[in-house]
Amino acid sequence: MKIAFTAKGTHWDSTIDPRFGRTEYILVYDDEKDEFESFDNRDIENEAHGAGPKTSQKLFELGAKVLITGNGPGGNAATVLEKAGIEIFIGAGNMTVKQAYEAYKNNQLTKF
Repeated sequence: MKIAFTAKGTHWDSTIDPRFGRTEYILVYDDEKDEFESFDNRDIENEAHGAGPKTSQKLFELGAKVLITGNGPGGNAATVLEKAGIEIFIGAGNMTVKQAYEAYKNNQLTKF
């Protein structure tokens, strides 16, 4: 299963970005293949509107089934994620990506 993280960097020790739509990077971990990939999302800063739904679309394209973030998406983005069947977990804002993954596996994050 592919798990997406909003992050401020491109590796396991990167800090979770509490923002969703304007996150700097999206990191995707495939826990079945033990593979890790990153997507640079910094161009979204130039978007005046619609950053959340555009980032949601990218998660869908990347094949994510779970999103782990800090504060959670806004209403429009949450609707897109819900329709795409992506589960959202929040509360990882002060963690690294690795810590957030461990918190998810141990049911320590809040389902949005």
